[in-house]
Amino acid sequence: MRFLAVHPGPLMYTKVFLRLEPLGLEIIAGAARKAGHQVRLIDLQVENHRDYFKLIEDWRPDVVAFSCNYLANVPEIVDLAKATKVKWPACFVFVGGHSASFTAQTLLAHADGAIDCILKGEAEAVIADFLAVVADDPTAVTRIPGAVTLDGEGPPPGFVERLEDFRPARDLLRHRKKYFIGTLDPCASIEFSRGCPWDCSFCSAWTFYGRSYRKLSPEVAVEELESIDQRGIFIVDDVAFIQSKHGFEIGEAIARKGLKKKYYLETRGDVLLRNKEVFKFWKELGLEYMFLGLEALDEEGLKKFRKRVPLGRNFEALEFARSLGIHVAVNLIADPDWDKERFRAVREWCMEIPEIVNISVNTPYPGTETWHTESRKLISRDYRLFDIQHVVLPTKLPLDEFYRELVETQRVMAQKHMGWRSLVDMFGTTAGLLLRGQTNFFQSLWKFDSVFNPDLLLADHDKPVKYEIPLPPPAEKTVDVKSLYVHAVAGRRSREIDEGTERFVDETRMGSAL
Repeated sequence: MRFLAVHPGPLMYTKVFLRLEPLGLEIIAGAARKAGHQVRLIDLQVENHRDYFKLIEDWRPDVVAFSCNYLANVPEIVDLAKATKVKWPACFVFVGGHSASFTAQTLLAHADGAIDCILKGEAEAVIADFLAVVADDPTAVTRIPGAVTLDGEGPPPGFVERLEDFRPARDLLRHRKKYFIGTLDPCASIEFSRGCPWDCSFCSAWTFYGRSYRKLSPEVAVEELESIDQRGIFIVDDVAFIQSKHGFEIGEAIARKGLKKKYYLETRGDVLLRNKEVFKFWKELGLEYMFLGLEALDEEGLKKFRKRVPLGRNFEALEFARSLGIHVAVNLIADPDWDKERFRAVREWCMEIPEIVNISVNTPYPGTETWHTESRKLISRDYRLFDIQHVVLPTKLPLDEFYRELVETQRVMAQKHMGWRSLVDMFGTTAGLLLRGQTNFFQSLWKFDSVFNPDLLLADHDKPVKYEIPLPPPAEKTVDVKSLYVHAVAGRRSREIDEGTERFVDETRMGSAL
């Protein structure tokens, strides 16, 4: 069969600071091709709807799969599915991905029959069997684990036992030079591990994966790195190098091969401090950038987000990263209850430190505990506003004032690292990129004001709403976490970490015993 994999368009943040290749979709495309199907992939972050419809018209795919990892993309995906069915009604349309897994029935209802199926969970585990059933009898897809249709639901989602069994079809992605993160331009993405054993209340990574944690073998990791032409590499793991042994093994294999890359990764402050020698080693291998999710600047805020990393340890982690000469970006979560004084204090702190600081807005999502425990009523149910840049909960300040304070805080932080000052400070780096024809980073230096604008943010609330997210359930004090999981929790045996690391995880989380 002809199988077309589609990634939806860009979100606010990706229009300025980064644009990452759709690695998950490439992995599914690779699994479909391995099963003998003709496969193509289009990424609407770098192409447009006209390109998509031309591909539909010229190639006439039998199956179209949309990736829905972000709620803000739901309206675009539903509208594209409807338009696809009009132009090519014989096509089988399904949607997978992180957010789709938590909102399956709602997506089907929005689509009015244009979406044939939602495939929950890790689709690569079942895509070969799924496509075989679609080819033989599309009405029987609910035999497949994770499949959901208007007529019923299949067994629990399938699970990838060995990450080595599924490799991304990177060659299918056009315009590979369009992907970047900061000065890593161009940049490819790679996965060394999957899942997160912690359980932060605002996050749905652990509820999606059932608190599992799986590792890619060092041999396959290095083999894949060797196959990537781009020098910049973003390691997409939710928390990089949780287990020092794994980090050393991959690093040593890279050193033996003599691979020269530049790396960007995400990790936790307590993991960084626990595994200092690993990160020192990776600095020698080319680790240049690191993202740390601080989330809050006070103990009360950390407790609220169930981020059990003491404030002092977070600041100690920043100091250690500085000592290595690694560029660090940190994230803070702005709560709608923030007032002008709180924003002012955050701005002052941000100007006192050398790190890049990103501000996201506290947003309850299906799949998170806060979706069930947040007692404040939503002020909007427009999917497009669920992008952690808009506000969907009541604000203490008038909404227009909150957006002015938010954007001013973001602008102060951005001006430290973007615009003319950044161009002067990094003239050599920027010039080198331009000489190689890489303009993504250079263009990002001037985009902030055209994207992050309080008037535009406020105006987004007045746009006609075609699809609304269902109201969350009545607020609860505690939640049965078993009810949140997409992949059934398998406890300790689902986590490929040693006993010492398991104890460390248990000591630094605040959730259930599962």
